[in-house]
Amino acid sequence: MANDKEKIYKEALKIIKSKNCLFIDQLVSYLPIVRQTFYDYFPLDSDKMDTIKDLIDDNKVRTKHLMQKKWFNSDAPALQTALYKLIGTEEEAHRLNGSKQVLDQKSSDGTMSPVDTSRYTDEEKKLLLKIARNHEPID
Repeated sequence: MANDKEKIYKEALKIIKSKNCLFIDQLVSYLPIVRQTFYDYFPLDSDKMDTIKDLIDDNKVRTKHLMQKKWFNSDAPALQTALYKLIGTEEEAHRLNGSKQVLDQKSSDGTMSPVDTSRYTDEEKKLLLKIARNHEPID
């Protein structure tokens, strides 16, 4: 069994590189064992599993870099927008998504200041909008 385990490990390392595996389940699908056996052979806290995860992470980084390069060089608006969402600020990403709602909040000196509602649930946002529209005080 130890011999089988070592053989599977060496095969796994080759497959990760040759098939550009990005997920452990993807790797296991190429191996002659089932997922449970894979995790029995290589427990999550083992050195061999750490090596497998490192190689998969390397593939992810390389793949992300290649995708970003293609997106940068593309004339497709959807790809350019996707890249901008990745590299832009949180404010820019919200504006691109149309997902940030801002309410004006009156301070004690009478001036209005925006309130970032992105951290609130939809139900809380509706309540805040109702209060803002009706100028109802919050209990």
